[in-house]
Amino acid sequence: MCRNIRPLNNFEPPATSQEVTAAALQYVRKVSGATKPSQANQAAFDRAVAEIAHITQHLLDDLVTTAPPKNRETEAEKARARARLRYST
Repeated sequence: MCRNIRPLNNFEPPATSQEVTAAALQYVRKVSGATKPSQANQAAFDRAVAEIAHITQHLLDDLVTTAPPKNRETEAEKARARARLRYST
């Protein structure tokens, strides 16, 4: 799956609608193979992004976990550390 799509569940504060839409956009771009659709496909592309964002928000709202919420800054630092390790020369 696309590396730009990040987990959105179990964060405090919860994922924003902008984060959900960004993940939906990345998904549609990956599946369609187009980062910018042609004018003929723009409406279908935009509709897919909106529908996937909508259903993703429902999924996040319905998921249940007993784990404590994750901290965004801590998770971001872990990702940066993995990147430094992966891309160091």
